[in-house]
Amino acid sequence: MAIDTAGQSRASFDLKSASLPVVAVVLKTTNTEVLAADLARRLADDPGFFDNDPVLIDLAPVRDADEPIDFAAVSALLRQHHTLPVAVRGGSPAQMEAAHAVGLVAAPEAPPARVQPTPSDPAPTPTEATHTVEVVEVVREVPIPGPGTVVVDKPLRSGQQVYARGADLVVLAMVSFGAEVIADGNVHVYAPLRGRAIAGARGDTSARIFTTCMEPQLVSIAGIYRTTEVAIPAEIAGKPAQVRLDGEKLLIEPL
Repeated sequence: MAIDTAGQSRASFDLKSASLPVVAVVLKTTNTEVLAADLARRLADDPGFFDNDPVLIDLAPVRDADEPIDFAAVSALLRQHHTLPVAVRGGSPAQMEAAHAVGLVAAPEAPPARVQPTPSDPAPTPTEATHTVEVVEVVREVPIPGPGTVVVDKPLRSGQQVYARGADLVVLAMVSFGAEVIADGNVHVYAPLRGRAIAGARGDTSARIFTTCMEPQLVSIAGIYRTTEVAIPAEIAGKPAQVRLDGEKLLIEPL
């Protein structure tokens, strides 16, 4: 008697496409010791920045490097910082083959980042602490084009994340501590901002963060960030304010 196993298989599961947010780590060196030191320094202020986020390793800046990359060591290093390396892109054929040998899959090439011209405003005296890193750039992205503006009208609780790809993000309710709002453009929060806000996620240095109540866990523009380890001045804390870049300085100013 023949058994129709194909029909049973189709009933037990479905196969569908899915799009998930990832963290792109852009390598600028093949030296894993230098990479380890820079990652440790960058994440020292916020060791819980990642929460087992999937990681894509971007090799474009080191594609022409003569030195081989120890992908097993790089993957182990990224896992130490609570990430899950799953893919690579932008490398030479030899680099991609070496990455594949340790279980990393090839991902599509990244489209060029959109950078808007910065308005020519008078530059105030920098007053805020800035953290930068020369080896890696962390950028969150998903491969789905979005509208010009994404609007969220409900409070965001701890552990929730909203990402406006290729768009500005407008939040009309509170962003709680532990929540995260991300946009390739500007971030507007018309309520208390107590979680993490990331604007210019794909490198737009003209992006800004606006809120009616500045109490953030972390703010970041184009990879330059500031955490609660550096206290916000009393004249700004809990009040309407904006965050912008002046060169490589992250400025928080009253509105």
